[in-house]
Amino acid sequence: MTLMEINAGDTAWVLASAALVMLMTPGLAFFYGGMVRVKSVLNMMMMSFITIAVVTILWVVVGYSLTFAGDTGHVIGDFSEVGLKGLLAPEAVSGTTPTLAFVAFQLMFAIITPALISGAIADRATFRGWIAFVVGWTLLVYFPVAHSVWFLDDGNGGWIGDKLKAIDFAGGTAVHLNAGAAALALAIVLGKRVGWKKDPMRPHSLPLVLLGAGLLWFGWFGFNAGSALSAGTTAAVTFVNTQAATAAAVIGWLIVERLTHGKATTLGMASGAVAGLVAITPSCGAVTPLGALAVGLLAGGICAFAVSLKYKFGFDDSLDVVGVHFVGGLFGSLAIGLFGSAAAPSAVNGLFYGGGATQLGRQAVANVVVAIYSFSVAFILGKVIDKTIGFRLKEDDEVTGVDQVEHAETAYDYLGSSGLRGALSSRPVPAPAETAENGTTEATEPSEKEGVKA
Repeated sequence: MTLMEINAGDTAWVLASAALVMLMTPGLAFFYGGMVRVKSVLNMMMMSFITIAVVTILWVVVGYSLTFAGDTGHVIGDFSEVGLKGLLAPEAVSGTTPTLAFVAFQLMFAIITPALISGAIADRATFRGWIAFVVGWTLLVYFPVAHSVWFLDDGNGGWIGDKLKAIDFAGGTAVHLNAGAAALALAIVLGKRVGWKKDPMRPHSLPLVLLGAGLLWFGWFGFNAGSALSAGTTAAVTFVNTQAATAAAVIGWLIVERLTHGKATTLGMASGAVAGLVAITPSCGAVTPLGALAVGLLAGGICAFAVSLKYKFGFDDSLDVVGVHFVGGLFGSLAIGLFGSAAAPSAVNGLFYGGGATQLGRQAVANVVVAIYSFSVAFILGKVIDKTIGFRLKEDDEVTGVDQVEHAETAYDYLGSSGLRGALSSRPVPAPAETAENGTTEATEPSEKEGVKA
């Protein structure tokens, strides 16, 4: 291609979408941060933010090249574009945009995928262990899976998208199911939190949860509609489908919550929205708006039920990553084989539209293989990290709080020097009473150096 083939509108849309997807990871930090107890807020949020830094470096150095430069065995790229070599030239074009715009867009997907995993191990992971895991899992799992799904080259590309012909428009398999499988593995490796099923572990700030869910919902339009890589009909269809499915999933989750617990909750509404976003991600280009409503409604209900399974099976998935991302991603991918319509951009009829079970089978094979691979690598990697540099916090440190132990900080200073503590300290207060010779007590004045101990 030449410089003349670059479309300014498409380029602007892809860059804007990259910024929207970038916002999703801080949104995830707020979403997860609000869901944990107060002693774990900072660590939970830092796990997302450090992922931005670590994965960005990996992507620039080798990640993009291993994902989108050439093909090796239909499972990984090559090293021809290490360091983004040759991609700064005007003639470096992908589709109708500069290749670097595509590089930036795909980077944001690479960032948020491992960040999603962190919610499963809230409250009990060392920060160094998490960083080591992000490096290893991104290199060994995300890059090859993303290549297998999204590197298309007329039959000479990745085995999932180019050979098997499974559809994953924006990341149900490569992102959500992939992360969910790894989350399950780490939840097993690190074990249960101290007091799990006994102590209350309620979200410390539902407003933060809603803020995070809102940022995720907003950014997800870049995630899905941006994956069209052009400002046209496909982007418009996926945008509408994303909104429709998410709204329906909120209703689906709240219905199940109301039937099972008698109340519709704020946390349920936020979780339902995320479940709908997850489920429509792989199928947003394959279904009609009515199909999107069906996908969202079913996903909300299914994921609301799925999050309770951790108690039955005995694994401590702290923030329901498995129930929402693994189950939601799997259902959304399989939904293509059920609700896919030839009228949608992907142009594939599913079972309910007269297309038979062929596409459903393709979707199932892709997801089963990715789930087994991601789980296996994450499990082994987690064990190795735990046995070497340490991944699970010591029990006493976990009880004290990961924020204090790992970062020497707390999220909220309730009695800071400029607040209540300062006000109390300036007020003269009688010192503890002393016993007089006659057996009675009498107060003594505090010295100038004595204050109020909080």
